[in-house]
Amino acid sequence: MTTIATQGVCSRAIEFDVQNGIVKSVNFIGGCPGSLIGISELVKDKPVDFVIEKLEGIRCGGKLTSCPDQFAKALKAQR
Repeated sequence: MTTIATQGVCSRAIEFDVQNGIVKSVNFIGGCPGSLIGISELVKDKPVDFVIEKLEGIRCGGKLTSCPDQFAKALKAQR
């Protein structure tokens, strides 16, 4: 399990587990529970490259990033 601190978003951290290039679990600490639980379920058992492609660059309101974008950045850093 890897934990990263987020920057510029409502969630404080993201815990995730990747095995053999597949996202096995992800948990956002803080933030908007319903949306983030939904994202966590949607990316479960998906290839890392697919998840990065879908989530990278998503912005939240006027922010330059979002919780999904922060997760994509964390996955890229783990490669």
